Amino acid sequence: MKRFHVHVNVDQLDRSITFYTTLFGTAPTVVKPDYAKWMLDDPRVNFAISQRGRQTGVDHLGMQAEDDAELAAIGTRLQAADAVALAEKGTTCCYARSDKFWAEDPQGVRWETFRTHGEATTYTSASSESVAACCGPTTRSEPAASCGPNTGCC
Repeated sequence: MKRFHVHVNVDQLDRSITFYTTLFGTAPTVVKPDYAKWMLDDPRVNFAISQRGRQTGVDHLGMQAEDDAELAAIGTRLQAADAVALAEKGTTCCYARSDKFWAEDPQGVRWETFRTHGEATTYTSASSESVAACCGPTTRSEPAASCGPNTGCC
């Protein structure tokens, strides 16, 4: 079963952790100096926040697949919609190892569909920890310079 994903950029991580912990009624499952994540079952959502110098607000939406077949089915649908902006295999992002498809809807909303394989000790495996090296392409026609297969984007 898929899990909905929301990633929000924040400017005060501690205050945001307090707010979302109160809202969700539970502590985050992952807390890092620049990142926190809640894996909720009601509603079934992977809700993440990060403080990494990006514009505050919703960064992207997504769907987390539980297995390779589920991710492949989503990827096939995105390709049929001519929406795939970047496909990544074995990337490190948001302190996790994943395979993923980045897409953009007709309004420009970025979507991340992914399957997580395990934890990582760094936010990204990209050679540059810059903001541009994370979170997929900025637009379908203009991928982020450091992103590509195995470069690590969140």
